[in-house]
Amino acid sequence: MPIDSNPGATDARRWPALAVLLTGTLLPPLDFFIVNVTLPSIRTDLHASADVAQLVVSVYAMAYAVTLILGGRLGDIHGRRRAFVAGMLGFGLASTICGLAGSAGVLVLGRLLQGISAAVMAPQALASIHAMFPASEKSRALSLYGATFGLAAVGGQLLGGVLVSADLWGMAWRSVFLINIPVIVLAVPAALRLVRETKEEHAGGMDFPGAVLLALGVLALVVPLIEGREHGWPWWSLGLLGLSPSLLVIFWRYEKHRERWGGTPLVPPSVVSAANGLYLGLAAAVLFYALAAFFLTFAVYQQAGLHRDALAAGLAILPVGVGQLLGPPLGLRLSRWLGSNAAAFGMGLEVAGLVLTAGAVVIGKPSVFPLPLVLIGVGQGIAVPALVRLNIDLVEPRWAGLAAGMVSAAMQLGAALSVALVGGAFFTLAPDGAAADRVESSFAVACLLISIAMTAAAVLSRRLAGSKLDLKNVDASKAAAK
Repeated sequence: MPIDSNPGATDARRWPALAVLLTGTLLPPLDFFIVNVTLPSIRTDLHASADVAQLVVSVYAMAYAVTLILGGRLGDIHGRRRAFVAGMLGFGLASTICGLAGSAGVLVLGRLLQGISAAVMAPQALASIHAMFPASEKSRALSLYGATFGLAAVGGQLLGGVLVSADLWGMAWRSVFLINIPVIVLAVPAALRLVRETKEEHAGGMDFPGAVLLALGVLALVVPLIEGREHGWPWWSLGLLGLSPSLLVIFWRYEKHRERWGGTPLVPPSVVSAANGLYLGLAAAVLFYALAAFFLTFAVYQQAGLHRDALAAGLAILPVGVGQLLGPPLGLRLSRWLGSNAAAFGMGLEVAGLVLTAGAVVIGKPSVFPLPLVLIGVGQGIAVPALVRLNIDLVEPRWAGLAAGMVSAAMQLGAALSVALVGGAFFTLAPDGAAADRVESSFAVACLLISIAMTAAAVLSRRLAGSKLDLKNVDASKAAAK
């Protein structure tokens, strides 16, 4: 049961408080998208290799993924407003490190800290909405929460292109990080004034060992996939790859042991095993967010393949963001007919968009990109809420927040892996200094690889939807028998 430190707060303060909370929802995805169009400038200025460019994207997604559930637990235990403010301050500090970085290594470190801080900040918005808003207002608040992600997609790469092209005060790419500072300076005191403090009465303890084990397992997987290719697969990269499965197995056994002895694990094994098909839903979430590699490779293709500047590259991705804004309301209408198959339908639209994009590249017709890009965006806008809802419906209501956090973490893990694997394939086919035609063909290959992962995610989602329908039929039969 949530504890509210100020239950007598007026209704009028809920909506201004929501605006502040949505700032914390907007910044994490915005900083994921905004970096893509700046990578060529970063590489030139810091003399960074392609693997470092991949790390700038994937380290952020990876840190966000492995810390997201832990961040939600921090809010449950210590107070969501307190965790939100702490995460926002950390995000501001990390953004400053990124903006002032004098080397690629410092930039990667800043991105790591950004991802961790974002994972502490972001979950508090959704949890606070559930605690602060009555049922009559919750749907409207959640719709605004969902639209924030579309806004991040629209604004992220476009804003990145504008800032790099404007070169304000000679800051170039550094401005995409430093622009976070004034936002945070305004948002922190507003949060302290407007957002009510809420937390869970029986939240349990923190599972720091579990979080560390999970982080080590994922790091041992992702880092060698990125760095190993660039350095000719040295022994340490192969050793880390071999160590990763063992670390993940140790993590899972530790979680079982912690739960068996009455502790609160980061990922309760009983919830995963009791929820019919949840493992399928989480696997679908990992495969589904392979789309993260599309934004990276599209930005490089626009600048290295079509020789466009950062602003033009940012404008070129705009149809995807527009589609993401259109997708959620369209998905609500389609769900009346599609039901649990809405997620698979949205992913099917994305597969079609990716294949059409690859075809347009092959025939040399980038002018037709807006249509397939809108398809990708609409499919994403339909599939994201449908996939989250599909997984949440598999667990008991009291575990709904945990399930949502697990799906979000799985998506971010998929983003990190796709940037490592698909990005690695792209840069192998089109290394530094490659001719424009090689960059174009490499981008087409990347689109097809992403479409394969997306197809697999759609198949798993369709299977999961079918298992849900079977369960409903069984429950209905039992009820009729009684």
